[in-house]
Order: sequence, then structure tokens, then C-alpha cells
Amino acid sequence: MSAVSDKKRITVPDEEIQRQREYTQLVRSIVDRRFESAPKAFVHTYGCQGNVSDGERLKGMLEEMGYELTEELSEADLVLYNTCAIREHAEDRVFGNVGALKSMKTANKEMKILLCGCMMQQEHVADKIRKSYPFVDIVFGTHVIHRLPEFLYTSLSKGKKVYELPECDGYITEELPVHRDSSYKAWLPVMYGCNNFCSYCIVPYVRGRERSRDPEVVIEEAKQLVAQGYKEITLLGQNVNSYGKYPDYGCNFAQLLRRLNDIEGDFIIRFMTSHPKDCTYELLDAMAECEKVAKHLHLPFQSGSNRVLDAMNRRYTREKYLGLLNYAYSVMPDLSVTSDVIVGFPGETYDEFRETVTLVEEAKFTSMYTFIYSPREGTVAAKLPDPISKEEKGKWFRELLDAQEKIAAKRTASMVGKTYRVLCESVSKGGLIEGRTQGNIIIEFPADTSVIGSFREVKVTESLTWILRGELQQ
Repeated sequence: MSAVSDKKRITVPDEEIQRQREYTQLVRSIVDRRFESAPKAFVHTYGCQGNVSDGERLKGMLEEMGYELTEELSEADLVLYNTCAIREHAEDRVFGNVGALKSMKTANKEMKILLCGCMMQQEHVADKIRKSYPFVDIVFGTHVIHRLPEFLYTSLSKGKKVYELPECDGYITEELPVHRDSSYKAWLPVMYGCNNFCSYCIVPYVRGRERSRDPEVVIEEAKQLVAQGYKEITLLGQNVNSYGKYPDYGCNFAQLLRRLNDIEGDFIIRFMTSHPKDCTYELLDAMAECEKVAKHLHLPFQSGSNRVLDAMNRRYTREKYLGLLNYAYSVMPDLSVTSDVIVGFPGETYDEFRETVTLVEEAKFTSMYTFIYSPREGTVAAKLPDPISKEEKGKWFRELLDAQEKIAAKRTASMVGKTYRVLCESVSKGGLIEGRTQGNIIIEFPADTSVIGSFREVKVTESLTWILRGELQQ
């Protein structure tokens, strides 16, 4: 199946969705007979926002099958780990947590253990699960989450283990139930997969090729979210800038932003993640001109060295990246830019690392997600010589953090005395309300919990390195 041909060939057919609904009812009838009260499902998602969005759909399907969601692992009749393959540490955590389930399974033989997500889409991981964790009941990949009812029915009714890990370009599945974790912030996937094949990244191998949702479907879902009272809608894609290319719906990402901005209501639009090679002036202009689009751009640069960028297969230069930022700041002077950077890519020298530091100093990011290079089996970079020690990379890492910390402290200090419209999100550990500015900076302030889920004006009274303190304006 080609994921770049036409919409019908990449969208799961209605007949298949109906088939899974029939399995849903079959599972529900089984659990109704087998349990005196609703069985409890513990679902834990690792990794990116795309995974979190998938997790909300998995939860929605489980609820329709008669399961009650729980946050307590000890209560669970079903445990589902939705996994991430981006970092080695995430994989290690999954294996450790799965291993800890063995004693629970021994004590409760009716318990079902399910593993899905990006890790499972890798052959060597699936083989390890088969050999080392035989108590796992169901293993399925990223392309078939819509078939969860079928897999669970097979396990419950026949006692068979399920391993479903098809290799394909990927699908788009509409009309799945969703259990949203928040009542005021919503994830809205607009596309799936990636065609970039950065040399360090496993995503194209586990998520498939780029495929975009129909803009009319996206817009209708956004309208429903606004009608339900959601105040923040975050558009998701491995590379949202490529929206509309595969297949071509006649609506690129900048045009989609403008159409979403036209929806009536009081809400803000965020999006991630953007790739610099596909970031256009048209997109930046749309951001500047759409009042509901947050003036926050997450634009990973990964390295400040052109040689390293080439080795990473990023397909842009340091100069192009900084040129994009200069234009973005010219049309949005208050723009907040965040980024990702990898320290210690195979073959990187200290001088090349210093080019990353100088780019950070020039770009003046609000914050960064910074990682020491982690090899991923199956990627090009995993085969490259990597002579720099972990200890040396750790020193570079701390040097970069120190540089960014100074920039962030200066930025937050410049915000003292100003008033910002924030979305009130939660209660901090210190008992204050946490709100987030359009620029994705947290402000803590005293207020009643009734403000959570609403927009409020907050005046900044104190700056810390990464967050702000303030007071609610009446």
C-alpha cells in the first residue's frame, strides 16, 4: 500500500471500523459476564504528544468495551503500555515496568497485559518480548491501534496471544472514540508519519510515511472541540509543516491555520512539531496574522554545525535556520521560540559543538529540549563511529545548559511588570495556580481553583530562571 497516492487508500474503510465496533460489543458482553463490576484498565503512555493522543483513543476504545480507567496499577485487570522508541532511556523504563508485572500476572491469571506503540514496531523489541516476557498477552504496532477490540476479543475468548506488527506505510483512522485527559486542552492530530529520515531518528520506520487528514474533517473536529468548551487546541504531526503534501488536499498547513483561526469562539491554537526545511514565510505570516494562533514556534535545530546537520540529513543550514528566525521575529516581535538540540552526535567535535552554543546565543530561545545522542538500532547514525566518551558529552551538555539558562533568565526578567493573558491549567506543588502564556511560559499566582480551564490576565511580579510569579488582575 502506498501512503502517497490517494485518500481512499490510506484511510481505514468504514467497513473495518464497523467490524471493530462489533468486536467492541463482543468484548463488552464477555467482561459483563466475567466480572461482577466493571474491570479496571491502567493505561500509561510514554513519549511524545502524538503518543499521548493515541493513548486517549486507546482509552476511549477500552471504555466502550466496558472497562473503567484507573490511575492505580495495583487495581488493574488490564494493563496497557503505549511505548516510545525515541530514546534509549524510555525503552529501558518500559522493559523494567513490564518485568515488574510478572508477579501481578502470577497472582491474577485473568489479568491482561498489552504493549503497543513505537517500540513494538521494531522487530528486535518484539523478539525480546516474545522470548523474555512470555506473560505479555497482546503486542501490536502503531498502524493497527484501531484493531484493539479485535485483539482483546481474541485474547479473552480464546486465550491466544496476539502479535500484530504489520510493516506498511501507515493509515489514517477516523471515528475512533476518544477519552480526553483534559476538559480544556485538546490534542488534534492533523497528519501522521514522516518522510524526512534524519539519520538519528527511528520515527519514519515505526510511524510510516507522511499522510494528512482531510482538512474538512480536521476543521469539523476543531469546531466540535470549541463547542465543547476547549480553550487550547494543539495540532499534532511528526512534521506539521508538511501537512497537505501527501496526499494533496489543496490545503497546506498555513492555509489550514487560517481556516481554523476563522472558527468562532475564544480559544488558542498551538502546533508541533515543525521542521526547519519546510518552515516557510507563508506559514510565519499566517502565524502573525491569525489572532488565535499562539505566538510560539517550536522549531528544532538539532545542531549549529553545517557539517553535523548534513550528517544528520536535516537538509537545511545554520544560515537558513537563523534566516527563518530573523524573519519570524520581524513579523512577530514577541514571538517565543523553543527548540530541540542533540549533543554529541557521532563524529561531532568540540569546535562543532561550540557552533551549537553560538547559535543558541544568537537565537535566544525561550527554552530548549536538550538530549545527549542516543543510538537507535536501524538508523544510519547508529552505524557511525562515535569516539567521544559519555563523560565528555556530559560536560558539553552542561555547558549548553548553562548558556541557555542565562538566556532564559534574562528573558523572564524582561517580563516583570508586564501583564499576560494566560490559560490557567493546574495547581503547582506549592499550592499556586499555574497558567501558561501564549509563548508557552508558566506563570504561578495565587487564585482559587475555580479559574482552572479559563483565560485570565496575570501581572508578572517576579522572575525565576524558567518560570514567572505573578498576581491575578481583576
